[in-house]
Amino acid sequence: MSYTTEIQALKSWRKHCTNVQNSTGVNLSESPNERAARIARAKTDYAFFVDYYFPHYATAKAPDFHISLARYVKAKPTAKVIVRWGRGLAKSVIVNTILPMWLWINGESVYMVIIGNNQDKAEILLNDIQAEFANNHRIRFDFGNQVTAGKWAKGGFSCRERFIAKAIGVGQDARGLREGAQRPTYITADDLEDKDTVRNPRIQDEIVQWLERAVIPTMDGPVRRFINANNNFAPRTIQDELHKRHPAWKLHQIDACPGAERLPRWREKYPKDYYKELETEIGSIALEAEYNNVPFVEGKIFTAEMIQWAKPPRIDHFEFIVGRWDPGYSGNNDYNAVRVWGLKEHKFWLMKAFVRQCKMNDAIRWMYDYESTLPAGVIIHWRVESQFWNDPLREAMKQVEQEKGRTLNTMIMPSPKGKKLDRLLSMHPYYQNGRVFWNENEKASNDMQVGLAQLLGIEPGYRTHDDAPDADEQAIADLVQTDRALTFNPVIGRRTSTHYAW
Repeated sequence: MSYTTEIQALKSWRKHCTNVQNSTGVNLSESPNERAARIARAKTDYAFFVDYYFPHYATAKAPDFHISLARYVKAKPTAKVIVRWGRGLAKSVIVNTILPMWLWINGESVYMVIIGNNQDKAEILLNDIQAEFANNHRIRFDFGNQVTAGKWAKGGFSCRERFIAKAIGVGQDARGLREGAQRPTYITADDLEDKDTVRNPRIQDEIVQWLERAVIPTMDGPVRRFINANNNFAPRTIQDELHKRHPAWKLHQIDACPGAERLPRWREKYPKDYYKELETEIGSIALEAEYNNVPFVEGKIFTAEMIQWAKPPRIDHFEFIVGRWDPGYSGNNDYNAVRVWGLKEHKFWLMKAFVRQCKMNDAIRWMYDYESTLPAGVIIHWRVESQFWNDPLREAMKQVEQEKGRTLNTMIMPSPKGKKLDRLLSMHPYYQNGRVFWNENEKASNDMQVGLAQLLGIEPGYRTHDDAPDADEQAIADLVQTDRALTFNPVIGRRTSTHYAW
């Protein structure tokens, strides 16, 4: 840590300590019975414990998932937990500060180790709980002054009663964690990922092995809790590898705003439209990765470098335009994907896209609205697979048709045969040969970016959504068929017969 950074961190920590002091006033005139009743309640009522002793953190009521994690960890002395919460859900505060202090007020002897991806970050995490013991008037009033002269230092401290804490960085020698006969009882590994680890699986595997072979074995008593806290923002993470290797460990996953409506999971803290507004600010891909544990997948077969963003021909100059709709029924986990593709001189152009977790009616309205913006004489051949043409879809089409007062030119097409992966990979040669272009005017569109993320995720064994690539494959197949007809049958189109090499 540079000198300037260290000074800034020190100022920030002092400000935090002052805030803790100012927020935790006590009632000196209360009776011993009132104090005893409060302590007894705090030992069993986690939400009350947070609300009373940590008002500087408790700006909103503790949510159910905070309470469920706390109860699980308290009830299981050998708990191994992967805490996978989206950003903004207070995982670091809970895991590194409030939860270990709750165990401590319940009479446990706690030897806590906080692991950061380096020593400086680990010490910053440790500062928060150290500040509570030193500056929280309510903790000091109910449980006594815990600051011990000579044992209260940066990076580690020992309380007067039953609490020891140390901070270490990834890869440090864990054998030095022993303090006399005492061994760690509560270890947290918090936000271990950085820009270097997510790009290097070898480093990730080394950290996983270090946790398994050096860190966790330092706990050799009856109490051996280990918690790894992170969000699942990258395709491969240390947390993911731990979960794969230890499926019996508890996975406590909470997404900040699951579903198409983006309703906050922590309803007590965030307004109803908070994440909807955030999505417009940072985009759907970033929102899903940082807040909903849906990582952006780097392409292995389809890569970002294959996407040719370019200025398209005029919309009325295309030889054929098709709009393929891949319907989603639930509006929650399913995506409705509509992809509008144009054919021009053997090239395939992705012109417009709608890729959203929404009701079918919304996708149909979008098709109507987009069509209404086109010049007179431009025709989009809207198409949907016959396997989707059922009563719910027909009813949705009928409702929007009545709203708009006209009919959408929609064809019901036979469902494709063969394995889906094979069909999706059939697009790959067209990307490799430079025949596919994406409309550069739509590059900032969330719908385009979500569709791109889905395309990059296509590979053998993929588990990502494939609604947009599925619609793309069908649209490109339509354009290929039309291109061949125009090329080899001049009666159908403007071209004369030519031979080309693809």
